[in-house]
Amino acid sequence: MNSPVDINPAIEMNYPIEINPTTSSRIHEMDFENIGFGKIYADHMFVADYSNGKWKDCRVIPFDKMPLSPATSAIHYGQSIFEGLKAFKAADGKAQIFRPDRNAARLNKSAKRMAMPELPEEIFMNGLRSLINIDMDWIPTVTGSSLYIRPFMFATDEFIGVKPADNFRFMIITCPVGPYYIKPVKVLVADHYVRAVIGGVGEAKAAGNYAATMLAVNEARAQGYDQVLWMNANNFEYIQEVGTMNIFFVIGDTVLTPELDGSILDGVTRSSVITLLEDMNIKHEIRPVAVSEIYEAYQQGLLKEVFGTGTAATIAHVSDLGYKDTNMTLPPIEQRHIGNAIKQRLVDIKTSRVEDKFNWVYKV
Repeated sequence: MNSPVDINPAIEMNYPIEINPTTSSRIHEMDFENIGFGKIYADHMFVADYSNGKWKDCRVIPFDKMPLSPATSAIHYGQSIFEGLKAFKAADGKAQIFRPDRNAARLNKSAKRMAMPELPEEIFMNGLRSLINIDMDWIPTVTGSSLYIRPFMFATDEFIGVKPADNFRFMIITCPVGPYYIKPVKVLVADHYVRAVIGGVGEAKAAGNYAATMLAVNEARAQGYDQVLWMNANNFEYIQEVGTMNIFFVIGDTVLTPELDGSILDGVTRSSVITLLEDMNIKHEIRPVAVSEIYEAYQQGLLKEVFGTGTAATIAHVSDLGYKDTNMTLPPIEQRHIGNAIKQRLVDIKTSRVEDKFNWVYKV
């Protein structure tokens, strides 16, 4: 069995990290048998600042509120990006992180699109390593749980004026989490609002992308749905993604997912699922997927599964898909052979229960 890859410090520490541990842990406040999502945070956070063209002052400090000027440019002009990944405990009790190198690369892709400075991989990886090491006990071991990791970067200029900022802060915070969705998801196909357009920032993991979805999600929930399935902007014909995840459809014996076109987030879990489909010899196609094709497959009894993929959700089964005046109800979970198999394979790789022949798992 392949061993997890080490997150090793750089040979030369170009960005040394100062560790300032808390004197009063809050871990006793955590009920690991009843874990929610995104409400209780671990004891420490990682911080690095960018000014005068350089990253500096890398540090692990106690988790706390931070002072910000009312003129902080990220608040006014939206230069803010983030990532999401998870740490798990293997059977030997050691911490493991799933594909952090992909998140580091995607953060920098988002930074480039948002006119923000690239973050050296050393800062990203060593910041993760230092933070997870000091908060190792916060990683839950209850089935279905993990330590969610949120790296993010935002502009810190104290300036009211529309221009790319000169000063930025990169941070990492963590929180123990249970499943993002505790039951299958009901999704409504968008027919009015749009999430992203080609040439826009849909492929960047920018904070504003999520803000733009909130009204549509509220309206979907008022109709009994949980999330929105976004369509292309010019004619609402082709499927993009769900607000919290990429999307896959099983028609007959073939899995379909939309191809990346610059308006769809290049999901780490999406990429992993595609690799597993290939490895498991499951027929799949990556191409434009029209909503009319999905509707016709449903009418013919060929739509077997719909599932979303994402770091928070992992594999989230879709129970209902609302399209125009039709609610498409999908088969029960126990009949979702492909989605269930992919989900179990991912969980087993993340926790080293099976061979990680793709070198996706990094040990801390």
